[in-house]
Amino acid sequence: MSKRLFAIRGATGAENTAESIRKNVCEMCLKLFSENKLEPIDFVSIQFTITDDLDKLNPAAALRKGQSEFDVSAIPLFCSQEPKIEGSPEKMIRLLVTAYLEEGVTPVPVYINGAEKLRPDFAKKI
Repeated sequence: MSKRLFAIRGATGAENTAESIRKNVCEMCLKLFSENKLEPIDFVSIQFTITDDLDKLNPAAALRKGQSEFDVSAIPLFCSQEPKIEGSPEKMIRLLVTAYLEEGVTPVPVYINGAEKLRPDFAKKI
């Protein structure tokens, strides 16, 4: 079976501590990687956005340092600040994974730890 390029979304809430950011980013990423059966070779890149009220740890650094179950050392990671929009949920980290999956599959987004409210249509209890 051939592969094609997909963009897979995810998000998590966190408290403004390095430990909370690290724990929640790693939990979100590992669930998304597992649910989508991703291997390191499948990745093109991972991009995070973070709301301005979370400033204790960069999510890309959190993923690189915070887990050992999945080797992300060769995956390009990037983080930027989420635009500040009146009424938007606070303390959110969003994720966009660009990766190759088997053609015909449906990517599985992961919204956890309070981020379910961002996309209740995609939120899934895992």
